Amino acid sequence: MAEGTGGEGVRLCPLDGDGRAAGPVVAEASLADAVRARPEVERWVWRSTARAYGELLAAGVCVERCYDVEAAEALLIGHEEGQSGQPRSLAAAWARLRRLPVPVDPPLQAAETQPSLFAPGPVPLPPGVEELEALLEVYAGQLARTQRTEHPGRTRLLIAAESAGTLVAAEMRRAGVPWRADVHRELLDELLGERYPGGQETRRLAELAQTVSEAFGEPVRPDLPADVIRAFARAGVALSSTRAWELQKIDHPAVPALLEYKKLYRLHTAHGWSWLQSWVRDGRFRPEYLPGGAVSGRWTTNGGGALQIPRVVRRAVIADPGWRLVVADADQLEPRVLAAISRDPGLMDVAGSGRDLYADLAERAFSGDRDRAKLAMLGAIYGQTSGDGLKHMADLRRRFPRAVAYVDDAARAGEEGRLVRTWLGRTCPPASTTVDDEAGIPQEEEPATRGNTASTRARGRFTRNFVVQGSAADWALIVLATLRQAIEGLRAELVFFQHDEVIVHCPQEEAEAVAEAIRTAGNRAGCIAFGDTPTRFPFTTAVVECYAQAKA
Repeated sequence: MAEGTGGEGVRLCPLDGDGRAAGPVVAEASLADAVRARPEVERWVWRSTARAYGELLAAGVCVERCYDVEAAEALLIGHEEGQSGQPRSLAAAWARLRRLPVPVDPPLQAAETQPSLFAPGPVPLPPGVEELEALLEVYAGQLARTQRTEHPGRTRLLIAAESAGTLVAAEMRRAGVPWRADVHRELLDELLGERYPGGQETRRLAELAQTVSEAFGEPVRPDLPADVIRAFARAGVALSSTRAWELQKIDHPAVPALLEYKKLYRLHTAHGWSWLQSWVRDGRFRPEYLPGGAVSGRWTTNGGGALQIPRVVRRAVIADPGWRLVVADADQLEPRVLAAISRDPGLMDVAGSGRDLYADLAERAFSGDRDRAKLAMLGAIYGQTSGDGLKHMADLRRRFPRAVAYVDDAARAGEEGRLVRTWLGRTCPPASTTVDDEAGIPQEEEPATRGNTASTRARGRFTRNFVVQGSAADWALIVLATLRQAIEGLRAELVFFQHDEVIVHCPQEEAEAVAEAIRTAGNRAGCIAFGDTPTRFPFTTAVVECYAQAKA
């Protein structure tokens, strides 16, 4: 256990199995000195990897394992009280343990277009409370609380996996995604044309805006949805939004230019010249990953848009000379996870071949129609059961009753305001919150909507998906931890992770070994997370020089 990072020296002590001090407290000039002097330590316990590990990596020091007290607190408070998103700092955990008023966490500094210059400091402990003593008390309390959870072994595994994820996140930020700024500028010039003074518009965007205005016969700003909706209304077309799928249904001469404008405007604002200047340094893009940033356990980022890199921009993600990118995507991950957590014999058998799951499913239950099989399975997971989906669900329920019952039960629990958990015990937010479906970020629900039928159904769809998507996120953490261990000793570096996709940057001669390590990590993580099941978790891997060359 260590405390007091940040160039002010550290105090540390050994721990026993119950989290109690097992030796004297000693001081070191820095955390790096402490770690270098103690190579025998199996796991370091600290308040926050985000603060501690950055200092270590800057000093050229890595650790094998850690226990992140703040990450553990977030998981435990969600499990015990169904209060996902509550304060997780050491000060909050200490106050909660002593039944005192809990201080709020500092607000996350948004950095949509540029990195944060000043990260918020830790929440201070009350006067007279020393950090190491608080850390000891909280850690011992967390171990005891873990033992009281529904499945202590799974909870311990989840905390270990989440802590490992914090190490990977810090290491990936340190390594950075290889990024060719010159190639990026060339593609911007090619697609957007030269910039006009002020940088708010480019030649191509101006041309498209002019085309849109001419199609309507009046000036219209395509970057303002309200302006576009009013223009269509005057043309006798009613729109509820300017989303692409809605525009594509309309027969109007402005539509092609509008769709092109939307695509290029998004590129300009999200990954244009300003983004490039702010986020790419010394040939690397270094986003700030937030493990568990979404309530499902999926990662988010604090600015930079790392998890939404358009395919066209991937042309700038190019390996260093003599190196390669090993890009790996998990195949049909969520249906495989559903097979493992539901223990449905038939679906586990389908998911056990390691081949195309939807094709195998189609042969067994949908007369060889792969598209229908895929729609049925995704409908079961996401709750899309209207129209043809209802018939598909009936077919799926007859063939794989335990799998469908598993997500049906989760949906029913959500509709009734109850909590659901992933296989390892990550807990969904309470019914008093709504969740952004894409970001997975909880938000307070307006009291007037509580009990509303539409809100109730939405809650059911969320919990139906949560038990699968969240379990997949837990599996992915174990993949990262396993892969990180497997490539130790190589020059290869994990540089990117997104839900079910991972990228390793490595010398060309290590590429095949890395690809095999990824494939092995998928099945090994399945065994660790879900136990001994027939389900397999294959990856599709590609060894490429440029990210855009990999399968979309």
